[in-house]
Amino acid sequence: AGESRGMSAWDFDDTLATTKSNVIFTKDGETKIVSAEDFAKQGADLIAEGWTPDFSEFNEVKGGEPGPMFEKAMERARKYGTENTFILTARPQEAAPAIKQFLDALGLNIPLKNITGLGNSTGEAKARWLLDKHAQGYIDIAFADDAMQNIEAVQKVFDQFDIKGKVELAKPLYSAELGRDFNSILEETMDVGKEKTFSAAKARQRGKNIGKFKF
Repeated sequence: AGESRGMSAWDFDDTLATTKSNVIFTKDGETKIVSAEDFAKQGADLIAEGWTPDFSEFNEVKGGEPGPMFEKAMERARKYGTENTFILTARPQEAAPAIKQFLDALGLNIPLKNITGLGNSTGEAKARWLLDKHAQGYIDIAFADDAMQNIEAVQKVFDQFDIKGKVELAKPLYSAELGRDFNSILEETMDVGKEKTFSAAKARQRGKNIGKFKF
């Protein structure tokens, strides 16, 4: 696999793992507790607004469980090994040993030097890092992340520099379940066949005639 110069880069939070690690922000005596998922979305803005982040919890992996892409990463590791497998996270670099320990315990052994904590929640930071990897000679890059902004930033760079690769959005494990439940509730409420997946507009239109229902 080393010869073909292909690599995989995985985001950590809500991609390879779900955890209960938060970033604690403070400003003028006020405190905000921000989850890993929200840090990816709001971190840069909060810092720009003068909030000070405390990453001490973010340097540990608290209450970790395998995330939506974990099995896929395991599958790839079994097939290609992990020499060219990277973790690319918005957490600080200090979190790398805890991330390694967590993944090792689940049987995914990624070299510590391949775990990069950017300490930066922007999609641009991830895109720049991957561009750098491309410059080092990786020609085929697979990237997975749960934050749409990161996916878009990376895809843009791949298109711009004509990088061969695959950019994949990690979807929460429960989304398919929720979809099914929602359709079952629809069916009971308004007698709609479950297999006819409903567009929101159609649901509103039909809902108008059937009386209101609450979730």
